[in-house]
Amino acid sequence: MTKIHRQTAGNQFNKTKPLFKLSFAVLFVLSLLSCESQQEAGNPNQQLAQTAQQTTQDVNEAQSVKHEFFTILALGDSLTEGLGVKQDGNYPALLQQALHQQGYPQVKVINSGLSGETSSGLKNRLDWVLQLKPDLTILNIGANDAMRGLPLKLTTDNINNIIERIQAANSQVVLAGMQIYDNLGQEYVVGFKDMYPKLAKQHDLLMIPFFLEHVAGDPKLNQADMIHPTAAGYEIIVERNVLPTVLPLIKPLNN
Repeated sequence: MTKIHRQTAGNQFNKTKPLFKLSFAVLFVLSLLSCESQQEAGNPNQQLAQTAQQTTQDVNEAQSVKHEFFTILALGDSLTEGLGVKQDGNYPALLQQALHQQGYPQVKVINSGLSGETSSGLKNRLDWVLQLKPDLTILNIGANDAMRGLPLKLTTDNINNIIERIQAANSQVVLAGMQIYDNLGQEYVVGFKDMYPKLAKQHDLLMIPFFLEHVAGDPKLNQADMIHPTAAGYEIIVERNVLPTVLPLIKPLNN
């Protein structure tokens, strides 16, 4: 596929009013830690085992029909997995539906999101999921790193490594930016926000400036935790943030 130079979708978040207040940020931290604690308190391997089973199934299916499908791999954390919504209400499922409606039935979007995932965790499981041999990968990772206050250099180095390995597997990358408002200090907040466009520029990637644009902070579009979008929220994310970025890469399929 012809390489398309870096571009953005939607309005830059820094041109809008901040959508998170400090109280939301504190809730964000507590909720994410709560999600992880609940997983660990039950069966620490259950979530990963379920993802492993699904990925194995997806690998087998993808290998058997590779000649028929253009495969998009959605990599990330709970925002990709779709925590709290039905399987057909997460963004990868809605993106596939939207692309089919746009006239691209040959596109298959595979959800490889894992709740609580950090950039280090994704880095460690990357070779496994790349067995899917995706044509395009949408990468949304880093929010849980920020929630844990991990050093920005660690997160940056991990994402840089992830991007390089995805590209080495002959998959194009769309990078989804994230932003955070919390008590880690202005320097960390700004550094985290700027990390994504810097990586996109470094690797000449298409980028979604802020994955949660138009949805973050809106109680009508988020679940009770004010962190994870509802199915309606994901519909907006796909329609206004993801689809405009991905569609130019898909259009050549019907030429």
